[in-house]
Amino acid sequence: MLTKDTRKVPTICPFCGVGCNLDLHIQDNFIFKVTSPFESIVNKGNLCVKGRFGYDFIYNKRRVTTPLIRKHPQKPGQRTQAFDRSEWSETSWEEALEYTANRLVEIYQSGGSDAMAVYCCAKATNEDNYLLQKMYRVLFRTNNIDHCTRLCHAASVVGLQKALGSAAMSNTAAEVADTDVFIITGSNTTETHPIIAIQMIAAVEKHGAKIIVVDPRRVEMVNHAALWLAERPGSDVAVFSGMAHVIIKEELYNRNFIEDRTENFEQFCRSMEKFTPEYAESISGVNRDTIIQAARMYANANRAAIYWTLGISQSTHGTDNTLSLINLALLTGHIGKHGTGLNPLRGQNNVQGASDSGAMPWHYPGYQEVEDEETVQKFEKMWLIEHGGLNRIKGLSTTEILANVGKDGIRSLYIMGENPMMSEPNLNEAHLHMQNLEFVVAQDLFINESAAYADVFLPAVSFAEKNGTFTNTDRRVQLVRKAMTPLGNSRADWEIIGDLATRIAEKIGRNQSSGWIYNHPSEIFKEMGQLVPSYRGITYDRIDRVGLQTPVPNEDHPGTPFLFEESFPRGRGKFHPLDFRSINEETDEEYPYLLNTGRLLEHWHGGTLTRNSWLDDLYPEGYVEIHPSDAQKLEINDLQAVKVTSRRGNVILRAKVTEKTIPGVFFIPFHFAEAAANMLTNDAMDPEAKIPEFKACSVKIKKVDLTDLPFPNVLQQRGRY
Repeated sequence: MLTKDTRKVPTICPFCGVGCNLDLHIQDNFIFKVTSPFESIVNKGNLCVKGRFGYDFIYNKRRVTTPLIRKHPQKPGQRTQAFDRSEWSETSWEEALEYTANRLVEIYQSGGSDAMAVYCCAKATNEDNYLLQKMYRVLFRTNNIDHCTRLCHAASVVGLQKALGSAAMSNTAAEVADTDVFIITGSNTTETHPIIAIQMIAAVEKHGAKIIVVDPRRVEMVNHAALWLAERPGSDVAVFSGMAHVIIKEELYNRNFIEDRTENFEQFCRSMEKFTPEYAESISGVNRDTIIQAARMYANANRAAIYWTLGISQSTHGTDNTLSLINLALLTGHIGKHGTGLNPLRGQNNVQGASDSGAMPWHYPGYQEVEDEETVQKFEKMWLIEHGGLNRIKGLSTTEILANVGKDGIRSLYIMGENPMMSEPNLNEAHLHMQNLEFVVAQDLFINESAAYADVFLPAVSFAEKNGTFTNTDRRVQLVRKAMTPLGNSRADWEIIGDLATRIAEKIGRNQSSGWIYNHPSEIFKEMGQLVPSYRGITYDRIDRVGLQTPVPNEDHPGTPFLFEESFPRGRGKFHPLDFRSINEETDEEYPYLLNTGRLLEHWHGGTLTRNSWLDDLYPEGYVEIHPSDAQKLEINDLQAVKVTSRRGNVILRAKVTEKTIPGVFFIPFHFAEAAANMLTNDAMDPEAKIPEFKACSVKIKKVDLTDLPFPNVLQQRGRY
């Protein structure tokens, strides 16, 4: 029975990058309901199933709320996963932090900066990420700092930086209401960003907007689309360059925009000569006439926008994929105006903010390069470091960190909220690297597949138990509010980091120990704003009710709904000539099918949160999508158990026979540890962005008799949390 002491606390959803506004209804330190205000600019009262119902992970009995130290210390090469709580001893924060500080300092003093690495977290706040990257740069003098952006939009970031000088989403998601034509590519928008999908569909229904879907799967948005370009995985450059060819040949481009605001147009045009619609069709499988229709529809629109996610970026040529989209926007001038733009939708709630905060190996906060001497000196001055103290060498990216584990490489790894043992490609190889680490720290809510390797577990709080800020996919910085008392002995990430950094600073003789004492995350945010020009004008008071979109250069600035109205950060937008490069691993006689991977509406990334929620009851197991024509040829029935094998591993799961995929292409969601898609995926990387090719690898398949397996209920196993 509800009593009069119930409270309603406004905050931000902890799942995808849309950044929906939530109202948490609290009684007796318990969230009994989640609603959303209709006046919200971001989501107008709408919430998906995760936002409205997916918060019960906070109270899951598997959650860890007391610091843990592994009972039996492990040696490199002998490290094993320990999901069983009996393998861990509960301890005090004092002992856990002292143990952690001592081990980290010991490895740093014997192995130097190159032995240290940290994974920051796109689920954590800006303040958490800023402080953790600061700790590793200031105290351990390393740039081996990264987070999941390397595994999602790294290629988007590199491509946008090269062509425009800015890596952020250019426009506001709410502007879709005024867009005439959308290109949606590599994005299952209704499942990954459902609130934005609702707004897109409304634009179709209310004013006849046209949607062009470019995707190997018949995702739900195809039902609302004017055109579906069912491309072969990895053929993006051919499709979009084919469209560019049509726009150039039919002179549908925006001549004034090109002359006034771009460069390298003539060289680009020459590179597009070969991308005739016929050539693009031969590579992609998309009918030439459909490519021509799409080109005309996009070029002739009054306001057209491109939205994409990981189907574009997770490729060995993900940077080229991104550049092919940028080329289209520069050709037509569909950028720098309301309702247009280049819009990479961010997958996690604060992946934009974590990147802004400096959780990357090549950039300080605000995308300021670690190799730029003027930049480095600015950070040395702010962080009270001696001249020459900060490392001027680019660090290792996420996948490179694990690949460089060894006695002469990475020896310790600090993991805040990430789950690399679900998110890394070629997981069998990743597990071998993890086993060879000398010391592992996990800071999280649950012992997931990665934390199970740790020597010490530091229990963090959920989004509902701390203050801070998230920056959503369209650059809107919003307040996260503490709505309840932390459960057990769990602590906010920024408090854990500050306490640990103070201890480390004292042990290694750095003089900045007092620089780690903060009374509130607003103090951390203020410090970050002094170093990051685009955040300088944001204060907690200014975003108390409504967030502000970066850049906000001063406290009188109203924020920036869309970018590039008058110019690009690099000056002129640069066209990039392109060639088509195939995927790293084509099909052959032994592995005749292509595998594609992605997300489901009910789950989120590595599953640490949603698989510890009742949402797991809605979708408890993985599957492999197979087109009916392939199923008939293979004599595979719907829901039949199958084994899918690549050159790197295999998984057993059920078949889902569906026309959602195209012939010759399978699809597996990546959330399920017991049938982890990333056991199969290829760890070949884009040479510029260092992002792996998750979206295309060759596989084979065969039927499995469950009665022959050691565990007949293998498909119902829930992991070992």
